[in-house]
Amino acid sequence: MEPAAATGWVTKEMESARAAADFDAVVREYWPRVFRFILVSLRDRNDAESLTQDCFLKAFRAWRNFRGDSSINTWLMRIAVNQLRDHSRNRRLQFWKRTRTAGSTAEWPVADLRSSPEDDAVTKQQVEAVWRAATNLPQQQRTVFLLRFVEDMDLLEIAAATGLKEGTVKTHLFRALQAVREQTGGVR
Repeated sequence: MEPAAATGWVTKEMESARAAADFDAVVREYWPRVFRFILVSLRDRNDAESLTQDCFLKAFRAWRNFRGDSSINTWLMRIAVNQLRDHSRNRRLQFWKRTRTAGSTAEWPVADLRSSPEDDAVTKQQVEAVWRAATNLPQQQRTVFLLRFVEDMDLLEIAAATGLKEGTVKTHLFRALQAVREQTGGVR
């Protein structure tokens, strides 16, 4: 009777090891996307690293229960959005004030190797204007805006990640774009 019990234990151990290996692959593939989204949302590297780690910790704990009703990317982004909501509730948006005083901007590769230094400067100013405008958006609009333009998610993925209806996502995106255009003077 012991060999059967031992076999069951070995099988469970193998399943556990296989699940951990699968999750390691998920972390390697999706960590940069989740981190980038959180970093652009918070604009604070330390908080972004902590929240990304928390996001993957929650995902790991729930990994065995992941049913596959959505893509892994959508599932992880949903966790990240919830982490950001919790963070903003706890911090009362203090991180936005810190980034303004620090004067730091997200470091995005905007320079084209064939462009002139003047074109690079104009492009950098335009990108900074868009990010400044994005920081002034209400939380829902900012989240939808960042998921669409930073993470390049489509409307249905954004709806699944945020728990909003597709029509609501469209409305938030339209209003966010309108507000950013007004604040930047129509920068394209």
